[in-house]
Amino acid sequence: MARDGGPSGNEPAGTETRITIQSLLRDWRGPDPLRGKRLPAPLAAAHPEAVGFPGVRLSIEQAEDALKAAADRLAPVRSLIGMDEFNILALSGGAAGGAYGAGVLTGLSKAGRRPHFAIVTGVSTGALIAPLAFLGPAWDDRLTDAYLGGHAAELLSLRRLAPALGPSIFKGESLDALVEPFVDETLIEAVAVEHAKGRRLLIATTNLDNQRATIWDMGAIATRGGPEAVKLFREILVASASVPGLFPPKLFDVECDGERRQEMHVDGGVAAPLFLMPDALLHWRNLGSRVRRGRVYVIVNTVLDPSVRSTPPGVASIMGRSFETMLRFSYRQALSLAEGFCTRHNLPLSVASIPGDFDGFNMLRFDTVTMRKIYDKAEALAADDKVWTSPALEPTGWRGLFRRPGGRPKPEPGAISLDPGTEG
Repeated sequence: MARDGGPSGNEPAGTETRITIQSLLRDWRGPDPLRGKRLPAPLAAAHPEAVGFPGVRLSIEQAEDALKAAADRLAPVRSLIGMDEFNILALSGGAAGGAYGAGVLTGLSKAGRRPHFAIVTGVSTGALIAPLAFLGPAWDDRLTDAYLGGHAAELLSLRRLAPALGPSIFKGESLDALVEPFVDETLIEAVAVEHAKGRRLLIATTNLDNQRATIWDMGAIATRGGPEAVKLFREILVASASVPGLFPPKLFDVECDGERRQEMHVDGGVAAPLFLMPDALLHWRNLGSRVRRGRVYVIVNTVLDPSVRSTPPGVASIMGRSFETMLRFSYRQALSLAEGFCTRHNLPLSVASIPGDFDGFNMLRFDTVTMRKIYDKAEALAADDKVWTSPALEPTGWRGLFRRPGGRPKPEPGAISLDPGTEG
């Protein structure tokens, strides 16, 4: 019998050929375009570095000295007297829902209530927002144009579908072309200036080879400057937003023990829907003094609250509803982790998420009209000081004495519950 669906040449007449699933897929899709076009991945015990950019990735272990070095990099010890607030902004995934995060930020700018963030983190569509959020209100026009300028609707339309032989629905060039105009040398230079002040911009991608999140220090990349820094900066943003199956993965050249290797990276949301800092630091017992007078802000670019409705019995509707449920649970669990961190360190937590009015909107449909509605809603809520819910407790005791005046945002009616097992 031929194992690949074709006769071996030695089979008796009338013998049926056994067709495998692999052969059917090969016949339908043709040869895998990535096969043979990448180098092997680094070994499990290796500590690879991006080629030409050593030290720009945060790969920390549980060892005390490694944790202290990472903390010194992200949250240096500060003087208790006269120190500024240490605000962290985490931007989640959500594809077209990123219009919400953009609207929140521009709305806060217009209302004069946009915090100054010491650390900005981004995943997936949040990664595309993060550099502009990091640079502040002066970049709001570019942020608005990125989501409402019709670029996504044009570049991610059905006319841009990849051929059947590709590893994704859309061509990789589509997402590259979406990012390129907004991430130029001017932006890179501005990020480098803020990095030199001690602020940090962190982006997560998912390394499919080792099945872990990789956190990139974008300011460290920007500081190197030049065309190669711009190229790597863009590629990381694209990789973080490359939803598997929708966009092709990105291959990153790395060096490991003197050998050239490659890693395959996809959407950061696969490993972490949102993050505040590397997981090991979230549980480090000595972090507390470094984040004193801190406040954590999280923008979730999707609807969080469960929605009750009958699910049709068809395969497509069951799969779609299951995927949506899985995503909402993962976001709520990520928020529970953030709340636990804030509770341990007595930090206020403010969360913004897309209102339930938009429940059912397709995050993978980049329709400018719908994105405009989401953006306008977010901007209006931010302008009216109604965008935040606050599930964490206010600082109490002696730590509260060192906070600046100004109350914590009051929870809105129907504020989210961060317990993944609840329906509130």
